[in-house]
Amino acid sequence: MTIRTLCLLLVCALVPSVAPQASPPAQQDSASFDADGTAHITRVVPMPSTISHEAQKWLASLTQKKSGPETLAERRARTDIWRAEDSAEARKLYPVNVEEKIIAGVRTDIITPLTTPVSNRNRVLINLHGGGFNSDSGSLIEGIPIANLAKIEVVSVYYRLAPENPFPAAVDDVVAVYKELLKTYKPQSIGIFGTSAGAILTAEVTIRLKQLGLPPPAALGIFSGHADFSQIGDSWQLFTLDGFPGNLQPTYPDHLPDEGYVGNTNRKDPVLSPIFADLHGMPPTLLVTSTRDILLSGTTIFQRALLRGGNDAQLLVFEALPHAFWYHFQLPETKEALELMAKFFDDKIIH
Repeated sequence: MTIRTLCLLLVCALVPSVAPQASPPAQQDSASFDADGTAHITRVVPMPSTISHEAQKWLASLTQKKSGPETLAERRARTDIWRAEDSAEARKLYPVNVEEKIIAGVRTDIITPLTTPVSNRNRVLINLHGGGFNSDSGSLIEGIPIANLAKIEVVSVYYRLAPENPFPAAVDDVVAVYKELLKTYKPQSIGIFGTSAGAILTAEVTIRLKQLGLPPPAALGIFSGHADFSQIGDSWQLFTLDGFPGNLQPTYPDHLPDEGYVGNTNRKDPVLSPIFADLHGMPPTLLVTSTRDILLSGTTIFQRALLRGGNDAQLLVFEALPHAFWYHFQLPETKEALELMAKFFDDKIIH
């Protein structure tokens, strides 16, 4: 089979939607193709008018970001600073109580609404943060808004990170927390959700629970993820974490990403890559992505696999925004996404 890769050059015309463009851009669209189907593309992409003014402003700001190679220590330090700032912002907008607690030997944050309806006191959500499996880029940022909006307690799990602790360490940590929660909650009253690495881990944990013969949770939230480490989707070749801006290099089959997390595990292992597992009987799942998301392909491919397994799998795709845009609270689209996520869990988890 011919391997087809895509090399992409995108030119964004970052013109505010309120100011009409005086003349067509000098750069014209073009496309040429190698014999094996490799594409060399130039596209002029005007700022979309289909998103909010706040989102347009944010997209324009991403073109000014400075990025380059960094060590793992630098990545973690940068991520920790950003996470602390955004977590503080989340608590201002979505007030909650947060208490650190060790569950089954794993560090967690217990995030509780300021007031919890009596009908919700027997329900709990498990949040698995993003961060590429090697850092924490979203624990409280993800859990705080959902706890506030759904009025349900959220247990945010600080699973072990790669490369020091490759697969299945993170899966084992979450399974341990889940088993402990089963002593207090019925499985029909538990939900699991996460963004990016946490979304991937959500699916992995669910398959591992099936293997162990443990009852599955009532609902899953897979917010920008994938379920196949053996190959990468088209959107991975098109977008960076910020959509169009940033350094973009094609990824080839002989050098797939996430080596630190995968370790020595076969990339088609059904827990590591749930696309290869028996997906019949999976919990109702909400999958969320966006049209400039690096994991758009992975999210939509997994949704189709869940549908083939006869499952309730809802897909929500937002317009023109990059990976995990719901971390950015200034966007009306973020407010909409968070409210839909919270409503999904409120609808699917038994009181």
